[in-house]
Amino acid sequence: MSVESKRKAWWRQLIVPIIAVVLGLLIGAIFMLFTGANPLDAYGALLSGCFGSAVNISETVVYITPLICTGLSIAVAFRAGLFNIGAEGQMIVGMLASAIIGYKLAGLPRIIHLPLTICFGMLAGALWAAVPGYLKAKFGVHEVVNSIMMNYIALYLSHYLVNGPIKDPNFASPYSPEIADSAKLWRFVGGHGSEFRVNSGILIAIAAAILIYRLLYKTTRGYEIRAVGLNAEAARYAGIDVPSAMARSMLIAGSMAGLAGAIQVCGIQYKFLDLFAFEGFGFDGIAVALLAQGNPYGILAAASLFGVLNRGSQMMQLLARVPKETAGIIQASVVFLVAAEGIVEGWLPVRRTAGLEAAGKEETQ
Repeated sequence: MSVESKRKAWWRQLIVPIIAVVLGLLIGAIFMLFTGANPLDAYGALLSGCFGSAVNISETVVYITPLICTGLSIAVAFRAGLFNIGAEGQMIVGMLASAIIGYKLAGLPRIIHLPLTICFGMLAGALWAAVPGYLKAKFGVHEVVNSIMMNYIALYLSHYLVNGPIKDPNFASPYSPEIADSAKLWRFVGGHGSEFRVNSGILIAIAAAILIYRLLYKTTRGYEIRAVGLNAEAARYAGIDVPSAMARSMLIAGSMAGLAGAIQVCGIQYKFLDLFAFEGFGFDGIAVALLAQGNPYGILAAASLFGVLNRGSQMMQLLARVPKETAGIIQASVVFLVAAEGIVEGWLPVRRTAGLEAAGKEETQ
């Protein structure tokens, strides 16, 4: 493929998400008009809530960080042709494991304790994802059903543990003990008690995106994962171990979701807090991965967009009297348009021209 062809392919891949985002914002504006709200005021409140002060910027990055990790989790599984809807449960067990290691191994040097805490969170997520991954690879059991069930097992297991074996006896509320300072991620401003909660977890998430990209596109194992996702039968015919590639992709996917949980505990919460329902980062990761079309670098941008919408929706409700569910409508519209990319591409003159040229070439031949 020539440089010019690559450039055009890259541009077509980029333009669909951009158009989807713009149309999603327009759909959100139309919905606001029906509810009697001013879209300009609403989007102004959204931007103010995300970027209007140093604290708001900090909180926006806090929302973005786990979405990068869960988006990577979904994307890796997508590349192998799997739908990892279990990222939410994998994140929960990652949080549990990090919280337990964080307070149980207090006294270790920071250079050992912090990496160990994060790695155990990733390991817990990987092992949780290994169950549906193994069942899919070995027996062909659909990973969607299994991963959904694993979500609920993780949620109710966490209920039991935080109300019993790992509950902090000093609090009536269902909290685990606070992790040691040696297991806490560095906050950029003000230390562990600062109102600026943005921390070095964002750097870890960005590094994870770079590593996942290199794994998928620069290594043999990554090529095998992508080949299986494109056509499992052709990959098997070419000598690729399809079950192994599927299982491997789920392990990596689970480790990324577990990393999201580890960063939440080590950088934000400093303990495991009882979850009365799913937090939603795992499910939002599906939308992030779809918008980014599975590209790890695109996930950085897509996670930023959804993080801004999630954070800004609170200020839209407070300042512009717009229901916070409006952000969900925008997100759903964006995801729908990306999923229906054939519709969006049909509106593009570049795409239509390319199609006419290709048809003309076929006729002359």
